[in-house]
Amino acid sequence: MKIWLTVNGLQIEAHYHDDEIEKVHKPLLCKLAQLHAANPARRTIIFLSAPPGTGKSTLTTFWEHLCRRDADLPEIQTLPMDGFHHYNSWLDAHNLRPYKGAPETFDVAKLAQNLQRIREGDGTWPQYDRQTHDPQEGAVQVTAPVVIVEGNWLLLDDDSWRTLAKYCDFSLFIHAPAHVLRDRLVGRKLAGGLSQAEADAFYLRTDGPNVQRVLENSLPANLTLEMTEDGAYRIPESLTLQTLNHADVP
Repeated sequence: MKIWLTVNGLQIEAHYHDDEIEKVHKPLLCKLAQLHAANPARRTIIFLSAPPGTGKSTLTTFWEHLCRRDADLPEIQTLPMDGFHHYNSWLDAHNLRPYKGAPETFDVAKLAQNLQRIREGDGTWPQYDRQTHDPQEGAVQVTAPVVIVEGNWLLLDDDSWRTLAKYCDFSLFIHAPAHVLRDRLVGRKLAGGLSQAEADAFYLRTDGPNVQRVLENSLPANLTLEMTEDGAYRIPESLTLQTLNHADVP
């Protein structure tokens, strides 16, 4: 399937093989529907954690599209974690702006407060403003019964980030080969106008350490998807659709 999706305000042409849709994405969304059906009076919160370059935002937007086309699936809403960056003024005061995107540059306490609010009922969610490069408070109205919070650090094995686990009904992780992520991330910077030297330097300073930290220091998820070298997603061969349907909930 080829489809145009609006991701972070940009039109993205995404490609998903029919076999992948039937064997990976639809069964996964059915699993999320089962989770919500088990406790429909409360919003279901899914964590999707993955290294930079794994296509999290495009993937969850595609999942929203699939749910809209299937009456048996609940409405889902993607909530990116980017809106919980500390403001630039705070980052400057702590000499952290060059490392923006690292776990230390996020306000984890604020994220926990927002998760608590949306679990209890409708609420708002901040959005990262790509013009001011600061959070925009209350930009997103949260209304869907199932939300997917996506970011790099949601499963980080760290004292502050581990406190978020109590808000998570089911966790997902995307694993990908580090060299594939490097090529994708450097390619993004080149497409954005950086020179090869600038793109390589940014990867070594920021993206590369983040990729390594996510891959090596994330807690196990309820389900890990594998991203192949060509950018497709698959469920590990050790899992079957039956085990996915009966996966434990934290």
